[in-house]
Amino acid sequence: MKEKSYTELMKLSAMNRSQDKERFMQNLYIEMLLTEIQLKIEKEKLTKKIDAAIDRRDRQTFLELSQKFRELTKRFGT
Repeated sequence: MKEKSYTELMKLSAMNRSQDKERFMQNLYIEMLLTEIQLKIEKEKLTKKIDAAIDRRDRQTFLELSQKFRELTKRFGT
């Protein structure tokens, strides 16, 4: 079995660290994208329910859903 030189081991180690950073960033971007999609879907659902409550002139439901919408917006910082 051929042993690697110190220089080869250092290059390999640097490459591995670089790949780890790249994988971390990719995972971070994917997580951010999924969170953004989830937020948009939840906002759309709440908006439709709020609109329906307005159409029915259901003040109590409107107030409850509006509060949930504000909490959702606050939670995601949008």
